[in-house]
Amino acid sequence: MDTATADPTVTGDGPGRTGGRRRFGAWCAGLLFAGVSVVVGCRTADTDGITPVPQLLAFLPWLLVPTAAGLLFTLFARWWTGAVWGVALLGLLAWFIEPYGKTGDPTGPPVAELRVLTANVEFGQATGALIDAVRRTEPDVVFVQECEYTCDAALKRELTDAYPHREAVEGGGSEGSVVLSRFPLRATDGVPGTMGMPGAVADVDGHAVRLQLAHPMPPLPDQVGLWQRELGRLRDAAAADRKTPTVLAGDFNASQDHAAFRRILDTGLRDAARLTGADRTPTWPSRTTPAFGTQIDHVLVSEDFAAHRARFLDLKNTDHRALLVDLTLHA
Repeated sequence: MDTATADPTVTGDGPGRTGGRRRFGAWCAGLLFAGVSVVVGCRTADTDGITPVPQLLAFLPWLLVPTAAGLLFTLFARWWTGAVWGVALLGLLAWFIEPYGKTGDPTGPPVAELRVLTANVEFGQATGALIDAVRRTEPDVVFVQECEYTCDAALKRELTDAYPHREAVEGGGSEGSVVLSRFPLRATDGVPGTMGMPGAVADVDGHAVRLQLAHPMPPLPDQVGLWQRELGRLRDAAAADRKTPTVLAGDFNASQDHAAFRRILDTGLRDAARLTGADRTPTWPSRTTPAFGTQIDHVLVSEDFAAHRARFLDLKNTDHRALLVDLTLHA
């Protein structure tokens, strides 16, 4: 018998090789857990942190994947301390995936019905698809983001008869925004921002309803501060008048896992999608939804409204899904 071939240090099948594999598994698990821990730690601390945390927070539920992979590595490595770490992360993720914000039905009698549609048409490219969707679903109020000059002209040409009232911020590229309404509108100052965020007060069957379009800058790596400031302005606008029924809708470039967005909900507004049980239905990027994505397009309403149904519409030539919500205004 050749004793060299039976030597585990020669064949590589002995304790040395096994220990190396376990160390590799532990290192992989540790790296995965460390990355997830930074994001979960910021979520726990109620802060959006710095790049890349805000970008990763948008996809918080998907952090279950690297966490589960890390747990498999800990089992392979027999690293029990790491397994406890991974289980704790799973528990925190499960806790934070739960819907955020208030729920409950208004107590007063119903006085009006309101169907709201919000859509980001990506530099006007999905204008035709939006017009078709509006004609098909017949919303009462339409919030349109990234409606540049040709989009604005097309909406005037095709939809003015059905929507004679409008407030708009004209602009090229992503800067233009429009609010279309069947109800009479009185212009308000809106919210200042890099991209247009017009506002108005609608006369809905004799009841004043504040309408405010939301479209803050996205949290690009070098613009996180600007994104937070513009979400803060939306929060201030929501808090400025808590007596008038309010609809705040648009592309918020933020999910419920962002602290800056949760502060808007803390003013008393409620996410209509959450009220209908669709709070985690993704709206962006539309090319991978519904299998993968995040919900950054929202219709937020004051406690005067009940939400009955939320539908997510796929429009051609845009990276966002449109959101259509049926609301009831209560006295």
